[in-house]
Amino acid sequence: MDAKEQAAGEARVRRLLVEPLVRLGLAKPTKLTVAQFEAMIADLCSKLAYMSDLNLQALAEQAASMPAGKNQDQFPIAAKILQWAAAIQPPPDDASPLFRAVFSDGLGQSALAEGWAPELLGHLRKSRIWPREYDLKQIRSRAEDARRQIVRQDEHVARGGTLTEAEWNFRKARRQAQDKCQRIAALVAEVGER
Repeated sequence: MDAKEQAAGEARVRRLLVEPLVRLGLAKPTKLTVAQFEAMIADLCSKLAYMSDLNLQALAEQAASMPAGKNQDQFPIAAKILQWAAAIQPPPDDASPLFRAVFSDGLGQSALAEGWAPELLGHLRKSRIWPREYDLKQIRSRAEDARRQIVRQDEHVARGGTLTEAEWNFRKARRQAQDKCQRIAALVAEVGER
């Protein structure tokens, strides 16, 4: 997303999410100062700029039905809104600071070099947290299973067999995921975020 698209997205978030909630009378959370609330809104607009109009409207409807505060008259905190937004329309992988950080880190570079990046990407999409040691064992195990499956398929083809559509789709999806991981890592290197 370039700067022009980002600015347009932020304006869309303000128009379709923030303003409708304010018009409903939802006030700033009592634990936030006015400056903190404005910073939270600016951050929300920045982080949700990727969302479509329809999904922003759905998010506004959900947020309106779940107001914060003792009297249920306050704007929900950003953490809740971001959680709801991710369920409605997850951010693209290359827009996530977490994904960019992981794939620019030694961890992501190892995953790319050793062939378990697709499984790491899948983990990040599901959990949206930095993988812990236990997670890494599970990720590597899933990658090893995938590699064994591909070897069996290759052996089957070498014996004159053919791959099913599901097998082709599996291979294609894994290759696309690997390519996506490489693009995320390249994007970080290009922008110089590390």
